[in-house]
Amino acid sequence: MKTKIALLLSVILLTLFSCTEKNPEVLLPVDDSPIFMDISSFYSPANLKSTLTGGLPENIAVLKAEYLTTAESGKIGRTVYFVNVGNKQLDADFVPDLSLDGTTDVSYYIDENRPSLDLPLALSSGAIQQAMETWDGITCSDLGMYQIPYSNEINSGYISSIFGYGGSPDYISDVTFCGWMPAGFFDILASDGSTYILGVTFTLIFVDDDGILTDYDNNKKYDVAWREIYFNDNFLWRNGATYDIETVALHEAGHGLSQGHFGKAFRDAGTGYLHFSPRAVMNAAYSGIQTEITKTDEAGHCSIWADWPIH
Repeated sequence: MKTKIALLLSVILLTLFSCTEKNPEVLLPVDDSPIFMDISSFYSPANLKSTLTGGLPENIAVLKAEYLTTAESGKIGRTVYFVNVGNKQLDADFVPDLSLDGTTDVSYYIDENRPSLDLPLALSSGAIQQAMETWDGITCSDLGMYQIPYSNEINSGYISSIFGYGGSPDYISDVTFCGWMPAGFFDILASDGSTYILGVTFTLIFVDDDGILTDYDNNKKYDVAWREIYFNDNFLWRNGATYDIETVALHEAGHGLSQGHFGKAFRDAGTGYLHFSPRAVMNAAYSGIQTEITKTDEAGHCSIWADWPIH
């Protein structure tokens, strides 16, 4: 009898060992240990005295960048902080009374001066428009979203200008899609970032004349001036195939509307491929075409925007 029990235990242990070896999965925390980067040598805060009056903040600075990665790289999207205020970061959000266009509506702009090399402008811009319309279609919020018409006389990109890729420190819209950038732009964010970063969203915030980050509505969140989104032209972009512009634009637009990364990431030690639980638009790596908002994404959006513009 003891022999039979011993044999049975051996079979069970062997089976467990075999399964573990066949498909081991390693849990990866999303956005663990935020990266802090000093870019003070690149820029000084932009001054907005000609725009803001009445005791409102007069300067902006860069708070953070949130980027999306390819899944096959085995890396997960990270948040890079440019303002070091400690590991326990406050979120950042728009404030109705500080809107630079003087309204409570959310505006966006698509800069077609930096097009994708892979697709016609009509297709790429249309995919971005659809992504914004998808977020705007969530019924818990009323963002009054509108698109600022493209003009070839507008040079977008405060971040691109301070990184040496041209642009302007001028406000254009609340969420600005600044276009496709060359590999070197993404290598500034992370070592070999151009090989696995698909897109990135930068958050620019208000600071007062003493350089203090503002929280004028006392909601324990920094006050957003605007956000800028960039795509990596080092990848092959497609509409409805890998890498799908609408999918990446939907993710980055989520950051543009104040959402962070979500979900637990599992890396298959055999293939290096990432799996997410649950799968959502705001996962930190690209896991295939996703052009519909999941319940998780919607819950995150509604927690931020359901009461807008009341605060």
